[in-house]
This record gives sequence, structure tokens and C-alpha cells, in this order.
Amino acid sequence: MIKDNQKYFNRLHLLIDAVVVACSYMLAYYLKFESVFASKKLGVGVLGMETYFYALYFIVPGYVLLYYIFNMYTPKRGTRRKYEFYGIIKSNTVGLVLFIVTLYVVNQPNFSRSMIFIFYVINIVLTTLCRQVIRNVLQYFRGKGYNLKYILLVGYSRAAEEYINRINANPQWGYVVRGILDDRVPRGTMYKGVKVLGQIDNLMIILPENKLDEIAITLALQDYGRLEEIVDLCEKSGVHTKFIPDYNSMIPSKPYTEDLMGLPVINIRYVPLTNTLNLVSKRIVDIVGSAAGLVLVSPIMLACAIAVKLSGPGPIIFKQERVGLHNRTFQMYKFRTMEQQQESAEKKAWTVKDDPRVTKVGKFLRRTSLDEFPQLYNILRGDMSLVGPRPERPLFVEKFKEEIPRYMIKHQVRPGLTGWAQINGYRGDTSIRKRIDYDIYYIENWTMGFDIKILFLTIFKGFINKNAY
Repeated sequence: MIKDNQKYFNRLHLLIDAVVVACSYMLAYYLKFESVFASKKLGVGVLGMETYFYALYFIVPGYVLLYYIFNMYTPKRGTRRKYEFYGIIKSNTVGLVLFIVTLYVVNQPNFSRSMIFIFYVINIVLTTLCRQVIRNVLQYFRGKGYNLKYILLVGYSRAAEEYINRINANPQWGYVVRGILDDRVPRGTMYKGVKVLGQIDNLMIILPENKLDEIAITLALQDYGRLEEIVDLCEKSGVHTKFIPDYNSMIPSKPYTEDLMGLPVINIRYVPLTNTLNLVSKRIVDIVGSAAGLVLVSPIMLACAIAVKLSGPGPIIFKQERVGLHNRTFQMYKFRTMEQQQESAEKKAWTVKDDPRVTKVGKFLRRTSLDEFPQLYNILRGDMSLVGPRPERPLFVEKFKEEIPRYMIKHQVRPGLTGWAQINGYRGDTSIRKRIDYDIYYIENWTMGFDIKILFLTIFKGFINKNAY
């Protein structure tokens, strides 16, 4: 079983990391001082080889300790490769800073800083490659039926079904669900190859057999009265136990918790942009970006304005009431793309394919998103942001908030000119539910880097809108 071999694997992993760090350091020394690219010049202030290699006594255990601090030795079955890569970069960056600071503290100005930077780059590359090889080897053995982790689910619920779905979709994780125990669902019921084996009280028979690596508690909400009893029973058996809540539709994937004098409090929705520093920094980027954008695209906007004017009677700029931050309405500006019509008729519905109201010029502007450029002024005045959920009309907000769960969460941030949903294809006449899922992901996982990524992707695939009619 996994739990019998895990400690040996962890020790081997630690030893491999130590060897990689040592090899990276020696390779950096070779490239700096011994290779064909190295400077052979020796003299005052040049340290000998023994001094450089003496530092390995501190570097190797120091880096292994940093990997431990940055959780590089926790199980990685369900962890994405990019998160492990981020961990490698963070731990090596901290190691680089500590290395340089230590040299200043011990007053060693002659230790080559360039060699340290070479070591930094090589160690990141080799550690990443080594861990990738380890992942591939483990996946190979799991495919052959080795290194598997056997799990029992306690409770049949939506959480249990979602857990099984993810395990079935990712066989490389090496998880095998033995079955489910539940008091409400009949014995023998199957869900995607996993059978209900019996009632929850059967745990007292199954646990002493010691044939499980993990217990996953996936109780339905109505059975939470037994949660404490089940946790206590599992912990007495010594089997690793984890809890998968049946309310994941109500809380974010990364819940924000607070410690209220020892009482853990889970915030239902954590919005990074409620932080003042985040809010101010995003607003500064919006002001600078919209002002620069207005200057850069002003020739294009002038050409669009002339084309709209020539397309038929009516104003060049079309304004429409939309719902923004904190459910407050504002006037959003666009180039007019439709024939002039009564305001009451315009409010009835959004445009659909082959809508006769759209002008020929308007069809081109919509397809290329050029009609959205006047919203740079909305961003400059604070109604909108460069990146965020797209704003909707009050009529549809009232409709969708009753039909779509969590729809109103999007109004906790400023609406955007572009957004995570838009660059993933959810614009115009597409699924509102899917759009909201992407919007909520953006709201809960906002970072400045995420905004930059969305803006960058918008340049390549966000302007051309195949769903714009």
C-alpha cells in the first residue's frame, strides 16, 4: 500500500533534490571558471576551488530545507505542474537572495555573483526537468497497476459524484475508489463504475482490515449531523482522512478563512479587489491604459465615426444604460451599429443572427469589436475597467439574477471592456451560465498578472467576435 512506501519515496525524493542542487552548483562553477567561455585570469581577489566547494556544505541542506518550507515534498498526484514549477522558482529565488545576503554578512566580496546567478538558472531548469521525469515515471507505473492509492467514500452526494468524475478523468493520479458507504442510497447502486457497498456503519468492519490508503468524507448536507462521529472513527483507525464538502457550489475553490479568536470563519466569497491596495493599483492601470488607448486608437475611432455617420441617420455614439459596480447603473458608450429606433423597441431583446436592425457598417464594427472603443471613455471616468465581466442591461440583470445562481456576484467588481469569459469565446449570443462561471473565476482569482494575460490574449483573439450579430 502507498502509506507503507511513501516515507521511502519521500526520502529518495529528498536525496535526488540534494544531488540535483549539488550538480547544478558544480556545473555553474565549471561554466564560470573551467569551460571554454571562462576567464582564466587569476590574481588578487580570486578565490580557490576549495572555497567555492566548501559552500556546498551549507547550500545543499539549505535548498532542501527551502523546498520543504515551500511544500515541495507534499503529495503531487492532483497538483498541476505549473504550481510545482512556481514552487521551484519561489524557493530558488529565496535561496538566491539568502545566498547573496549571507555573502555580505560574512564580508565575502570576492565570491562570484555571476556564478551564483548561473547556479540559480541551472538549478531551476534541472530541478524542473528532474521532477517532470519523476512524474512521468510514476504515471507509467500507475498505468501498469502499481503505486495506486485506494480510497473509500463515505456519503453519496454531489461532492462524491464530482470527486469520482475528476478521478476518472485523470487516471494518471493513480486513485482507485473502492466504493461508497451511504445510509440513504440502496446498496448496489452504481455511479460510473463505483458501487455503493453498504451503510456508513460498515466503516467499523472495513477500517480494521487496513486495506485503504484514504477515507474521503463526502456526506450530503442533510447527513452532516454524523460528521464528527465519522471523523473520530476514521482518525482512531489511523487512515488518512479528508473532507470534501457538499456545498462547493456556494463557496469558492480557494476559500478565504479568518481566525476569530480560535474560531475558524469561512468567507463565502473572497474578492481580491476588495483589498484597497489591489483596488487602487487596478484603477491606476485603468486610468493610464484608457488614456493611452484613446490617444493610440483615435485615428481608428475617427474613421469609425465617419463610417457610422455615412451609414444612415442617427447619432454617431450610441449610449445605453448598463449595470456596473455595486449594482449602480451608468451610461455605456458605443459606436452606433443599428438603424435608429425607438428606445422601447431597443430594450426588448439583444441582437441575434441576421438581425435586420444592424447596418452593414455596424456588422463590421461588431464583428471586429471596433464599436467598443468609446468605452475607453467609460474606463477613464471610472464606470468601467479595462478587464472585468461585461456589463448587462437592467432588464436582463433582473431576469438573470432569478434564473442563474451567483449571477449578481459579477457586480462586486467594475465591469470590463474585455474579460476572461470574452477571450474564452463567451460573447454575444452564448451561454449566460458559462459566462458567469468564467466571470466568477476571474473575480475570485484576480491578480494584476491575470489582467495583463487577458489584455495580451485580447489582442490576438478577443477583437474578432464570431458571435457578434
